[in-house]
Amino acid sequence: MDRARLTEQRQWIREELARSADFWIKNGWDHEHGGVYTCLDRTGKIYSTDKSVWMQGRCAWTYAWLCNVYGVRPEWQALAKDCLDFMEAHCINREKGNRMYFTATADGRPLRQRRYCFSESFYAIANAEYYALTGEKEYLDRAKAAYELYWGLFRGELTDPVDLGPKTLPETRSGRSLGLAMIYLNICSVLRRCDPENTALYDERSAICVHDIFAYHHKPELRCTLENVGPDGEFRGDVTEGRIVNPGHDIECSWFLMEYANHIGDRALHQKAEDVFNFAIEGGWDAEYDGLLYFIDAKGLPPEAYEHDMKLWWPHNEILIASLMAYRDTGNDKYYDWFTKTLDYCRKHFADPEYGEWYGYLRRDGKPTMPSTKGSTFKGPFHLPRSLVMADRMLTELIGD
Repeated sequence: MDRARLTEQRQWIREELARSADFWIKNGWDHEHGGVYTCLDRTGKIYSTDKSVWMQGRCAWTYAWLCNVYGVRPEWQALAKDCLDFMEAHCINREKGNRMYFTATADGRPLRQRRYCFSESFYAIANAEYYALTGEKEYLDRAKAAYELYWGLFRGELTDPVDLGPKTLPETRSGRSLGLAMIYLNICSVLRRCDPENTALYDERSAICVHDIFAYHHKPELRCTLENVGPDGEFRGDVTEGRIVNPGHDIECSWFLMEYANHIGDRALHQKAEDVFNFAIEGGWDAEYDGLLYFIDAKGLPPEAYEHDMKLWWPHNEILIASLMAYRDTGNDKYYDWFTKTLDYCRKHFADPEYGEWYGYLRRDGKPTMPSTKGSTFKGPFHLPRSLVMADRMLTELIGD
């Protein structure tokens, strides 16, 4: 282990974290209506005032977590609180079972509701993290209510009050989505840390999520983990939807699994989580231009998504976390090599020392799309700062100072 190299990597990561955290406070915070704008161009200029509800929750979680990790800074806590207040006032459909909206106008008028319960997931972790920061029980109560709502929808124990229905007609085709299980696994992890008194519940439900991932989605015979499968995990190899592999999603899932394996002391589960990582990065890494492809096909056939060969910021953030976690836990140098290779790619292509924050969307050759963007409805202060904080902490463990 080269401590000097690890130390240099950590220093760069800390500098990037500071630039990212400052970028959103300076450019995204809406001091008039509350919450955060995330549709920002390279320089931080707002190009759309519509607000992503996902990003209100993600931003609130991120800045509350920064306070919990590095110590309270008034502007960090204030932005977290502002996003929480915006969601509470504007982003919950009280008439439809407290399901949350997906987008809203600048002043909080609802624009769109989606069938997915991911707005609720980010609301849950944001409130839990703010509870851990302040000890104010109302935030934990909100987090637990959203946690239960997600569970009921995920497990089919509740009828969705917004009644948007699945993407496909269930009488023709029904199935399972990887995202529901893996995101709930992560929610359990955050709530377990913030609400340790209820660890038994979070562990019980984590185990169910882990079962679903490996029983239904993970396909060692195909060397991949599938996004969409049949009700009993059937591989639908005759349609593009059934062959979708999102390598970044799988890699994110792998470190959720490693984290849980470490929590319960299950080495065999950790090894299975490493397989999820290995299959995804080996299948998804672009041998010609480097970087991780956005989508690949389980059979090597043409992916349907037109953006399949783009390079997005967040899968690379997930590689940084998962590869370094695997290296820390196993000592296997191949994982550190993946960490370093990905970090070098990110320095070269995603980072922008002139204006701060990372480009969100690159072409296959690594050049930013034109015009370049630092944020969108789907990109805000979450994946990047989360990865940099986790990498900082793991590198510190490895360095030993």
